[in-house]
Amino acid sequence: MLLWRLAVSAVLIPSFFGLFWLDARLGESAPILLVLVIVLAMRGAGEMVDLLWTRSFTPNRIIVTASCVLVAAAAWWGRFGHMPIKIPSDDNTLAQVMLAYSLTILGMFLLATYRYREPGASMETLGCELLIISYIGVLLGVASQLRWVAGADAGYLVIGSLLVVVKGGDVGAYFFGRLFGKRKMVPHLSPGKTWAGAVGALVGSAASAVAWLQFATPLFSPDRSQPWAPPFWIASAFYGLILGVTGLIGDLCESLIKRDVGKKDSARLLPGFGGLLDLMDSVLYAGPVAYLLWKALPLVTWHVARMS
Repeated sequence: MLLWRLAVSAVLIPSFFGLFWLDARLGESAPILLVLVIVLAMRGAGEMVDLLWTRSFTPNRIIVTASCVLVAAAAWWGRFGHMPIKIPSDDNTLAQVMLAYSLTILGMFLLATYRYREPGASMETLGCELLIISYIGVLLGVASQLRWVAGADAGYLVIGSLLVVVKGGDVGAYFFGRLFGKRKMVPHLSPGKTWAGAVGALVGSAASAVAWLQFATPLFSPDRSQPWAPPFWIASAFYGLILGVTGLIGDLCESLIKRDVGKKDSARLLPGFGGLLDLMDSVLYAGPVAYLLWKALPLVTWHVARMS
């Protein structure tokens, strides 16, 4: 199983980075990333609907999927030609994601009043649908905002840092857990997770952050004669540690959803990996924290151009 995981990762990771490289060449509107976000939103929403279709939860697949796509893709409003909604002067489109989310809340309540027939199911289903939109649409929309948080030129340096750090934490957790794991961390929720694995996740994420930001930062400079300087390694390590903790919690949160509905995997997308949510859980959860850290920590060593 380990060899299968490594083989699939060896195909998926270069494929994603190839798409990111091509998208960066197409300009800061990021059309390929938009298509990828829409696909992830559709697949993730579908898996969540199937996962939560239990007890008195009966979420509407079409409405929930469309809402997730609307919210996740809201960061692109105004990026293609002349549109009624303009991009803010600081290139921060988080407000647009939140506006789209607010509108979906209004729409879901309106639909709930139309679908109401008898007491006992409406609030459960409405809460389930809003949970899916929040977990998939909002978190994916905020994570996609990393494309512009440190300037358009550094977009995939930032997105790459999230993916490399979180997955580096997963690798560290796996090997430390296999070698030293004895004490269970949360046996009722996730029996396979140990305290040694948690330590490995922190070590792996911190080391991955330092390595990525140290060696990749100069490569993203648009002027190769004046390459960007990497951030101070302590800031990089702190960034990795925080994302390591956040990614670990994100994995546990998805386990909470699966255990509560009595399912092992979110879907059967790839053998050995489960569903898309099993691959995305820690990335989705860590996305908003990564955005905050790129705003708060001295990770940007280059001038960030502002839009007029």
